[in-house]
Amino acid sequence: MLVTTLLPAVFHVDLTQYIRDIPDFPTPGILFRDITPLLHHPPAFRFAVDQMAEKFEGASLDAIVGIEARGFLFASPVAYKLGLPLVPARKPGKLPYETISVSYELEYGADSIEVHVDAIRPCSQVLIVDDLIATGGTLAATADLIERTGGKVVGIGAVVELSDLKGRDLLNGYSVESLLTY
Repeated sequence: MLVTTLLPAVFHVDLTQYIRDIPDFPTPGILFRDITPLLHHPPAFRFAVDQMAEKFEGASLDAIVGIEARGFLFASPVAYKLGLPLVPARKPGKLPYETISVSYELEYGADSIEVHVDAIRPCSQVLIVDDLIATGGTLAATADLIERTGGKVVGIGAVVELSDLKGRDLLNGYSVESLLTY
């Protein structure tokens, strides 16, 4: 017999209570903002997803793009809530069908991100969702990738934004929404 537990309605949650600071991770001098406590607390997770979906509810959207890997955790339920297709943006070699990719520079090297060639139709209105905005490199590359497929980036949403890293500057021209800013 399957037993389910219904969660009570969530009116407001202080999400900062569910972001854990981890000093010197992944390298000395970095203060990592850990979202796993938020994922572990269903009312906080639901509140974060609901808030993200509400920020873009009125936008004319055709798809949600979630960035590997933690972006999937928020993009998937936002896509579900808004009734939209989910497009995974992944590291090279992870998608089984023909892909289009874009390479970009990181502060410590280079990386690439890709989507299936048929994932985004020309002129599609797309929302990019990730867990965190840091330097903005991965988000900017994903926006470039969407535009190369003929899509239009309507917005970028993230749970956490690290304002001192100025990632928003790299995303100039896009509507950027974050739930928490540090």
